[in-house]
Amino acid sequence: MIATERVATGLDFPTSLGFADDGALWIAESGLAFGGAAPGGRVRRGDRVIARDLRAPVNGLLWHDGAWIVSEGGRPGRISRLTVDGARTTLVDDLPGFGDYQTNMCVLGADHKLYFSQGAATNLGVVGLDSFDLGWLAQLAVADVPGLDLEVSDATFETADPRTPGARATTGVFAPFATAGGQRRIAGRVPCTASVMRCNPDGSALELVAWGLRNAFGLLVLPDGRLLATDQGADDRGSRGVANAPDCLYEVRPDAWYGFPDFVAGVRVDDPRFHSARGAPAQPVVRNHGELPPLARPLFEFPVNAAATKLARIPDDAPRFAGQLLVCLFGDERPLTGPPGPKVGRCLARLDLAAGALHPLAIAGLHRPIDVRVHAGDVYLLDFGDFEMAPGRVDAVAGTGGAHRFPLSAL
Repeated sequence: MIATERVATGLDFPTSLGFADDGALWIAESGLAFGGAAPGGRVRRGDRVIARDLRAPVNGLLWHDGAWIVSEGGRPGRISRLTVDGARTTLVDDLPGFGDYQTNMCVLGADHKLYFSQGAATNLGVVGLDSFDLGWLAQLAVADVPGLDLEVSDATFETADPRTPGARATTGVFAPFATAGGQRRIAGRVPCTASVMRCNPDGSALELVAWGLRNAFGLLVLPDGRLLATDQGADDRGSRGVANAPDCLYEVRPDAWYGFPDFVAGVRVDDPRFHSARGAPAQPVVRNHGELPPLARPLFEFPVNAAATKLARIPDDAPRFAGQLLVCLFGDERPLTGPPGPKVGRCLARLDLAAGALHPLAIAGLHRPIDVRVHAGDVYLLDFGDFEMAPGRVDAVAGTGGAHRFPLSAL
């Protein structure tokens, strides 16, 4: 069992931590109003709140050039610059953070550009009743936005229409709820969902890097300049659900397609391994696979429902496991994301990519690990807090998030 020191307690569902040039620890709270938490994202230095009322959920903090680059989810999403005295400047606005997933963390690439991911608006390209369960369907007319030119099928999905008692709705692919859409060609554009994008540090020259990553929540730039992403796999929910979909670790390259909405971990959604007991097996809905870039294959598959989030690299001068990865496994969100079952994840794990082996670490007192950093010989681990799904509701306790620290030598 690894013994840790608590360096921050009483946090409301934090997502991100980082260190300024002076070594001070900064933490971002998501701003999600679960369990009575105050709404609106916050960034704090120790006990002092430096910024509040940010678009929720705040999903990332990056220290760059004497200030923080803050990823704000919201509707729409935004990337902003926050100085240490609390002054804010918008870098990129109107990002499509309007569905199931949002604008995620930024990293600084080897080309000195800001790289960030934008999650998908839906589970797998179709707006269904799961979006109503997630709270946005009745308020927003939303569809996924492709970054590549797609020809989509005329498949439709019929459900109840929760906005009108007794009504039915027919919804097509890449179309708002209750809109059939039909077979058609959709031009890729930027900004888009299910993507990794980049821009200059001042927010200019926004462009697509890679498309088809369903929700690349965690990004990491390696010393050789390669960009890694943890991509959260599709859920067993909604009009187009799949079972047994793993989260994946990918190398993000501009010459590849990452599969959304027709492939999971490089395998077609109609493969028997993904058949769901909750509905009909999913079928491909994109008709021009041959026109898209080659399909990417994951570097590693995490356990189903592990919910891999952020990650860090063990430095080369570490006493053990140099060059391996530390990955936060947030854990399952059943019964929303799949049938009831045993708890999965909820731990920090060490990933040895060379051996293809994942080693969960025994750390007491964790609820939902979400971010990890290595700093000055120590590992800093951020815990989202007590957050569990129940049928038709979220059971969460505000003030249960916190940060832990332990020496690298304890690995």
